[in-house]
Amino acid sequence: MGLITFKTFDNSVDAHILKIKLESEGISCFLFDEHIVSVNPLYSNLVGGIKLKINEEDLPHANNVLYELEQTPYTTDDEQVISCPNCQSTHLESGYKSMRSVGAVISAIASFLLFIFPVYRKNVYKCLNCGHEFNLKRK
Repeated sequence: MGLITFKTFDNSVDAHILKIKLESEGISCFLFDEHIVSVNPLYSNLVGGIKLKINEEDLPHANNVLYELEQTPYTTDDEQVISCPNCQSTHLESGYKSMRSVGAVISAIASFLLFIFPVYRKNVYKCLNCGHEFNLKRK
């Protein structure tokens, strides 16, 4: 009956969002290795990411909360459901780091040759059904 790692993250914003949601549902949770990853993101793989830990007895309830969050579709500011323009699915990943642009390829080559970090990547939505990457069109 101790703490177990429920989920790991590579950034503290996503970790805090889930932590706040779980706490609002009455589940005690704690973040481990948050500060070392926030200070130097390159250490994320070294320490295993930011770990969200919960009590073992809260696992079924936490899994239900996470499932509910994952099934909620993304929406725009005016409450329109975002769907894939290719297959119309709402099963999306937000903030996906895409390397499918000329700028990203040039940046990756320059980063490799000059030993610099970070590599330029564009944040897009990615459909988890067909793999299509897209941005929302602004009006």
